Amino acid sequence: MVVAWVVLVVIIARAAYDLVQQLQGPARTLADAGAAIGGAFSGAARTAGNVPFVGGDLARALGTGTAAGDSLAAAGRQQVETVANVALGTAVGIVVLAALPVVLLWLTLRIRYARAARSAITVRTADTDLLALRALAHMPVRRLLAVSDDPAAAWRRDDREAVRGLAELELRSLGLRPPRTRVD
Repeated sequence: MVVAWVVLVVIIARAAYDLVQQLQGPARTLADAGAAIGGAFSGAARTAGNVPFVGGDLARALGTGTAAGDSLAAAGRQQVETVANVALGTAVGIVVLAALPVVLLWLTLRIRYARAARSAITVRTADTDLLALRALAHMPVRRLLAVSDDPAAAWRRDDREAVRGLAELELRSLGLRPPRTRVD
């Protein structure tokens, strides 16, 4: 379920990224328009520079239009870059806020289970009493009563069959099999 959740979050983050990226359209249009304006004024300035007597002054005046076009193009490119950064930040934010807590919770539970299972494996062939005591402390009463009518009293009087049953109950709750050879 955690993998499915993470995949769903990544799909949503990708959709949000694509949606925000669509905001680049007007910025690209602005950059293209600025480049076209700058190019037109630059060409006009070159042509005007060839006009006798006033060509230099006219070329300088048209150069201002070239600078304005270049400025528009730069603003458009900057906006495209800003939108790309916002899109990436949005996607990363969605993943971090939606997937990271679930993954961390899952890892915490998984590590806790691994420790409990490792401890149970260590003692399952040597000390069924400890596993039985753990079952008495953690299992619901209805499951304990399935092993014995009075599981605590059976454990106190060292009823080996009840102790084995309680130990097996604890092992099964951890997804472990009882040992093949029973040691009491």
